[in-house]
Amino acid sequence: MSSDDVGTILLTLSVLLASTHFIGYVFLRLRQPRLVGEILAGILLGPFVLGRLAPSISAHLFGTSTEVNTISVVTGFLYWFGLLLLMFISGSQVRRVLAQENRRATAWMLGVGTPLPFLLVLGLGMFSLLPVESLVGSAGHRTSALLILSIAVAVTSIPVISRIFYDLKILHTRFASLILGAALLQDILLWGVLAIATAIAATATLAQQQAVSMISGHVGATLAYVAVALFVTPHLLKKLNGSRWNVFRKASPLGYVILVLFLYTVVAALLEVNLVFAAFLAGFGVVGGVGGTERERFSKVFESIEQFASSTFIPIYFTLVGYRLVFGTEFSLSMVLVFLIGSSLLSVLSVGLAAKLAGFRKLDIVNIAITHNARGGPGIVLASVAYDAGIINAAFYTSLVLTAVLTSQAAGVWLRFVLSRGLPLLSSNPEETWQVAPSAAIQDQPSHQSLVPLRIGE
Repeated sequence: MSSDDVGTILLTLSVLLASTHFIGYVFLRLRQPRLVGEILAGILLGPFVLGRLAPSISAHLFGTSTEVNTISVVTGFLYWFGLLLLMFISGSQVRRVLAQENRRATAWMLGVGTPLPFLLVLGLGMFSLLPVESLVGSAGHRTSALLILSIAVAVTSIPVISRIFYDLKILHTRFASLILGAALLQDILLWGVLAIATAIAATATLAQQQAVSMISGHVGATLAYVAVALFVTPHLLKKLNGSRWNVFRKASPLGYVILVLFLYTVVAALLEVNLVFAAFLAGFGVVGGVGGTERERFSKVFESIEQFASSTFIPIYFTLVGYRLVFGTEFSLSMVLVFLIGSSLLSVLSVGLAAKLAGFRKLDIVNIAITHNARGGPGIVLASVAYDAGIINAAFYTSLVLTAVLTSQAAGVWLRFVLSRGLPLLSSNPEETWQVAPSAAIQDQPSHQSLVPLRIGE
């Protein structure tokens, strides 16, 4: 790599970083989720805005020919590293995941909130009561397209919800642990279905027995990895953390924690397990799993990681999400509106029913349902994977992307509204809210502005 390549890369990253912080700050001042502004920054810098308004500037910043290869590798790594750090931090801060107080609610969410919209759409599509043919891509697989549609109405965004919780300073709350715990287990199941959908499209020419074997092996590896990471490795790491022979932790606690993250993701990559889950489970395992007994030992380490990642890698991740969006010539406003409204109503009603059956009431149900409807990153990833595989067409791809962004923005706006009124996210935990600071001015800190969050037990 020449010095010119390094200079071009640093210039590109400088533009990305400056743009994401500027537009994110503008959205923050407008009392909108910062992450939506960061995604918008990427869209503005992308080929469909800057690339058309000023193609020469875009070409200079983001390179041409051999420069594209170099820059794409670097930005691709930063994209994934930002995502992994976000999930790693989220896993370390989530409290009481699968704890006794959340098990009943999580069971109802997984038993009703997730399968109800998924199975309803799947059933309607199988009986040809939904226009699935209008969504099918170049691969021509109606069944795969129907599975993608079914996943899309039920998927929840762990990365985006985590960022919203982080910005609002509520990652430590029971509400956050309930939502993220249910979303983690739910998305494991839905990503398994995505594996089936893509495998069907990819193995159309293979013998049926070979295709079934490949699909079942992939899903089985994912379930085994998650089970071990949830219930086995936290105990092993706890022993390793306190061992006097652990020279890695003694030499550099920060380096040791990052090493754990790398090892989790390497194993996941070898097993073809989604790396998002791996990073979340790595943070979860380092702090001691469900009990979180190691959280105090590594509190300063994670604080350092948070400060640096939240100012660089995580904002760049969300900006690159926006930059990578492709708005083709095929666009259907009616499809966007029908899918956005229809899928949101179905998700909110299903999750709301699950929350009610779990014993929640009134505002609790609304908070859970609206937050759970945020599609965010996984919605965009789902759209990208399906579109690249030829399962869905460009019009439906655009609909999935816009729905992911808008539902995430709605969740952030709603939670901010509730907290700004001094209302608890869950009535069973009235201490988990904000206090209005009478004379406080709007601060530059992310998302809490003139409000002071209560951090009970921190």
